[in-house]
Amino acid sequence: MTRHRRFLAAALGAASVVILAGCATPSGPGGSAGSPDSPPTAPLGSVWPAPPSGEVIAQGTVLDVDGDAELCLGAVAESYPPQCSGLPLTNWTWEGVDGSESSGDTTWGAYAVQGTYDGEAFTVTQPPVMLALYDPLAPEDPTGGEPGAGDEQTLQAMQEELPDALGEAYLGSYPDNGWLWVDVVWDDGTWQDAADADYGEDTVIIRSALRPVAG
Repeated sequence: MTRHRRFLAAALGAASVVILAGCATPSGPGGSAGSPDSPPTAPLGSVWPAPPSGEVIAQGTVLDVDGDAELCLGAVAESYPPQCSGLPLTNWTWEGVDGSESSGDTTWGAYAVQGTYDGEAFTVTQPPVMLALYDPLAPEDPTGGEPGAGDEQTLQAMQEELPDALGEAYLGSYPDNGWLWVDVVWDDGTWQDAADADYGEDTVIIRSALRPVAG
């Protein structure tokens, strides 16, 4: 099973839990969903957000190697050409798209890309916009400017645990002002609720790289 199919299987499995049980945060082995002392695997590692129902937009690097295009939302290696691992892109074309660079069989560029995401692949529905020309509204600060409750040692320990809990959806994290900021591919609030249950509501901020398109 490929890593992207594992990603989809987890997403579909979580969706089935929500439909059949009506619960987004089931308990994991050895812990309860509401216990602040539970490890990330209960419930954070045992739930998965269902794929977005509508169109989403994301900012990242499109990397196309011999016609196999991916949308990289996390780190990009500063090699030439660059290297990264992202979401498979369908319906992608370079025709009429500015801002790209090529070397050998690799073409890449930084864009805001709009489309649909099924938990495995991202299907492009609108022409991409070069990030140099993209000027979205800044998101509201979810902390309201208030410091979080985490100390440096606690946040570092959490930072080491979360990649295992979130798997391939984990993009990166960093501590700042008592908070641990965690970037993931997609969250509809499921993981934020789980993190709040595990660590308290004043410690972790989950940020989704894919954002719903305003209607």
